[in-house]
Amino acid sequence: MAFVEFKNPLYCNLLQRCVCAYIAGTPTCLNFLLVLSNRHRRTEQEEDEELLSESKKTSNVCVRFEESPSYVKTGTLRDYQVRGVNWLISLYENGINGILADEMGLGKTLQTIALLGYLKHFRNIPGPHMVLVPKSTLHNWINEFKRWVPSLRAVCLIGDKDQRAAFIRDVMMPGDWDVCVTSYEMVIKEKSVFKKFNWRYLVIDEAHRIKNEKSKLSEIVREFKSTNRLLLTGTPLQNNLHELWALLNFLLPDVFNSADDFDSWFDTNNCLGDQQLVERLHAVLRPFLLRRIKAEVEKSLLPKKETKIYVGLSKMQREWYTRILMKDIDILNSAGKMDKMRLLNILMQLRKCCNHPYLFDGAEPGPPYTTDTHLVANCGKMVVLDKLLPKLREQDSRVLIFSQMTRLLDILEDYCMWRGYDYCRLDGQTQHEQRERAIDTFNAPNSSKFIFMLSTRAGGLGINLATADVVILYDSDWNPQVDLQAMDRAHRIGQTKTVRVFRLLTDNTVEERIVERAEMKLRLDSIVIQQGRLIDQQTNKLGKDEMLQMIRHGATHVFATKDSELTDEDITTILERGEKKTAEMKERLQTLGETSLRSFTMETESLYSFEGEDYRGKQKIGLTEWIEPPKRERKANYAVDAYFREALRVSEPRAPKAPRPPKQPSIQDFQFFPPRLFELLEKEILSYRKSIGYKVPRNPELHNSAQVQKEEQRKIDDAQPLNQKESEEKEKLLTQGFTTWNKRDFNQFIKANEKYGRDDIDNIAREVEGKSPEEVIEYSAVFWERCNELQDIEKIMAQIERGESRIQRRISIKKALDAKMARYKAPFHQLRIQYGTNKGKNYTEEEDRFLICMLHKMGFDKENVYEELRQCVRNAPQFRFDWFIKSRTAMELQRRCNTLISLIEKENSEIEEKERAEKKRRGPKAGTVQKRRADAAPETSGRKDWKKMKT
Repeated sequence: MAFVEFKNPLYCNLLQRCVCAYIAGTPTCLNFLLVLSNRHRRTEQEEDEELLSESKKTSNVCVRFEESPSYVKTGTLRDYQVRGVNWLISLYENGINGILADEMGLGKTLQTIALLGYLKHFRNIPGPHMVLVPKSTLHNWINEFKRWVPSLRAVCLIGDKDQRAAFIRDVMMPGDWDVCVTSYEMVIKEKSVFKKFNWRYLVIDEAHRIKNEKSKLSEIVREFKSTNRLLLTGTPLQNNLHELWALLNFLLPDVFNSADDFDSWFDTNNCLGDQQLVERLHAVLRPFLLRRIKAEVEKSLLPKKETKIYVGLSKMQREWYTRILMKDIDILNSAGKMDKMRLLNILMQLRKCCNHPYLFDGAEPGPPYTTDTHLVANCGKMVVLDKLLPKLREQDSRVLIFSQMTRLLDILEDYCMWRGYDYCRLDGQTQHEQRERAIDTFNAPNSSKFIFMLSTRAGGLGINLATADVVILYDSDWNPQVDLQAMDRAHRIGQTKTVRVFRLLTDNTVEERIVERAEMKLRLDSIVIQQGRLIDQQTNKLGKDEMLQMIRHGATHVFATKDSELTDEDITTILERGEKKTAEMKERLQTLGETSLRSFTMETESLYSFEGEDYRGKQKIGLTEWIEPPKRERKANYAVDAYFREALRVSEPRAPKAPRPPKQPSIQDFQFFPPRLFELLEKEILSYRKSIGYKVPRNPELHNSAQVQKEEQRKIDDAQPLNQKESEEKEKLLTQGFTTWNKRDFNQFIKANEKYGRDDIDNIAREVEGKSPEEVIEYSAVFWERCNELQDIEKIMAQIERGESRIQRRISIKKALDAKMARYKAPFHQLRIQYGTNKGKNYTEEEDRFLICMLHKMGFDKENVYEELRQCVRNAPQFRFDWFIKSRTAMELQRRCNTLISLIEKENSEIEEKERAEKKRRGPKAGTVQKRRADAAPETSGRKDWKKMKT
């Protein structure tokens, strides 16, 4: 079938109607269209032009290659690639736009370049052509043009505003080029320039970027003028009908101009039930879509081997995992509102815990922060990785490590520096030049780089890293296609070894369910797509119940033990066990049919089932008793506790609310009224309930409800009203708290303590708006005396202590920098960094020296210091041609400075140790030693340990 583009709106409409009729099953619709298209009246001039056009077409013999074209240099095309080029040429000759949907790694880039070479050498059409690609693959596309068809003059538009302006002025506008390769971001920024060209071919790599027709990129590319359009994608197009329409609309906008009509033609539910209708859709797609998979066409590429490595939780991970589950225990037991975003957040936090506990603020021990064995010992995955990497290095393998979380890559970087592994890194924040340098360095002959760590989303598209033969998926994506793309960075044409994929999974956690679900979906997709059918989109959605079941999975196992699950098994034993479990899972999936896969659920044991006993059937003791949450010790002040428990309804199961006297004062715990006041208020409440004949109901959620009911009723029956003296005392006590302090004042006070530390009362007073210094000083004294009466004291103290730790860390860093600078007369010229065995990133010593000296000069604790440091770097004359340092972001500079500070602290520590050893050898005076110890001791004056007040 061939599509003809009509300029007359009448015939565009007619073609659209005929497509509808074809889908609806009208047999004569296409013949009717052909008859009508030949019967319309022509003028003599139109007929002459048509005859001339036909004669030209006849003279142009359609080229069909039997082998690799002569204009392709430095190698030859494989047989299936030659067939792919012939298919692309036939599309061009018939005026049809198309989709090349070969599986990832089969050379879509090369086939596209060969097509553009054909246009130049056989049709005398050098361009202009535009190729839109992900930023990560820009450098690779330019290299492929130079390598395979050097006669095509390919240029690359990338850079900041000034660089782009110069490139457009000096290169693009003169037009001395054939192909312009650029990224999606550049097209959006420079759309006005690209609109000026009449493009012969518009090629979009990773075409799923325009599957949302309402996205900014999708709208902009539709505005460009082009004769032909080609989409490249390695993912099956049948997964989403509406996204498929967006691609078809881009290719044939006159035919597929209504998304609503298209959705109604191919309603997913109807499609799944009407096989004939789906086959017709495939008949419509077949002329302009080509898809091959590796197993069919690339016989020389060895199949990859995937092994799941199951690891346990460390003691620290188990504590954090339990803490996350405890925080939302009502959700786990279906007692709370199941908000989808809340469930997603729980899943994300649990996944972070499985990856590494240091991803949580406050988990890493310190300050001072060190890089040593604790980085490995506190994470099950790192323990296995630490065993696996030496074995791979012995086998002369090279490794790609993928993770969803860029902050996890920071931890892996520290690990690589500590172990002395040479590495490269690429994530979404990596600049274009640095990406090119990292990929080229890793792929270079005899490269010393052992590891390339990448974020899955940024590093999984279009990058060729076939020099590696091992892929480690540190964590898994929800979408199995994303992980497949990551694997195909190494498993592609040019790979001579068997690619081994190791997927790290934390046993008895949410990760197991995520991977199991992904594999079920991948298996279901393959069954349906192989049969030429469409996927029911409802089965792809992750519902609230499914998320809840994922979170529940393994919870009882986590609660059941507090110890680490890490073992001393050697890596060979771990791999053998992983291979066995992987094979079992694969075999189980192969036996499941489509019906079983569609009905697959995440059902798991109830959280109430624990060690063979069903706690749901008993009187509800409450989960907080059997999982033994940590209990905080508080000062015995029963009147205060009883009052706020009654007022706030905390720490007890819900029960019908008892009546309270009208016009009772509004009292907050942070206002610190005298404890005697709460005794009087409690007495007043009990007396009021006695006066109205209130009877305490039994609360069925309490295991000792009868006893509790009897005790509460006894208090009411024995209650007496306040006498005159007690009433006067109550009124007097109501004036003795901090009545003018509201929640806003209290929060400002807490944040000021966090910011400046509890001893800096002057700065704290300035932060509390509307309160005089004297008022703040008085409040502070009472706060630190009675803070244990607060309901959220542990949370409040944790907040303040985190801030004080940051203050102490800043002081420590300032002392370290002062000591380092004091050793040089001209530190900007003389300062040296002791790097040790691994220098790390691509920063030069001159760059590092400048960063440290400027950081010390500006003040380490200054606000926005790294943004100012970035400006200083960009303005420094010695770096005017150093694009690497000038292109660093403030966050990257901060990361580098933190690394340098750690090196300086280590150097200072070694120097001090040598000095102490030397003084000890010489016999130092006692007074000198005592003075040095006193100088080194932290200041603790005026500070009270809130934990010691819990008596």
